[in-house]
Amino acid sequence: MKNIIIFGAPGSGKGTYSDEIVSRYGMGHISTGDVLRAEIKNGTELGKLAKGLIDKGQLIPDDVMVNILAKVYDEKVPGKGVIFDGFPRTITQAEALKNMLADRHHELGNMIELIVDEETLMSRLLNRAKEQGRADDNEETIKARFQVYHNQTEPLAEWFEKEGIRHTFTWKGDKDTMLKEIFAFLDTQQ
Repeated sequence: MKNIIIFGAPGSGKGTYSDEIVSRYGMGHISTGDVLRAEIKNGTELGKLAKGLIDKGQLIPDDVMVNILAKVYDEKVPGKGVIFDGFPRTITQAEALKNMLADRHHELGNMIELIVDEETLMSRLLNRAKEQGRADDNEETIKARFQVYHNQTEPLAEWFEKEGIRHTFTWKGDKDTMLKEIFAFLDTQQ
């Protein structure tokens, strides 16, 4: 199986669909949020560096993030492919990921783009906030996250298009329909 980059706006279901793909195909799953929390919890050198930056309210530099992801990627089962969830978010990060994989004689694989209308996204995120008690997920904050996505991350979709690996799947009202479409595509990629 090829590597997969799962891509979409906040609340589009990247984690949910990643879990389904991992379950069906036995792939590895690298969630940048989970990776960072694990590195910090384990007190690794990279984790200490990341924690110091996060504690100062700074973003983790792309080279540090790629080094962290490279370490985790190298621990995954060879040949099974990996889903990258939450990374890359910028063209610079995508190029760094492409180079990291090329150093290992691997490729980006496929980009699975989840297209969901903003009204549905807002509803999902507000429900998630209630269920998980996340005070930071209010309507104002969510709108700001959408703006960051549109300004900084969404342009990356065109980069994937130029790479010839962009595959879009549009929400049609239920998870199972979208999942069947994704599986039908991925079944042709093995």
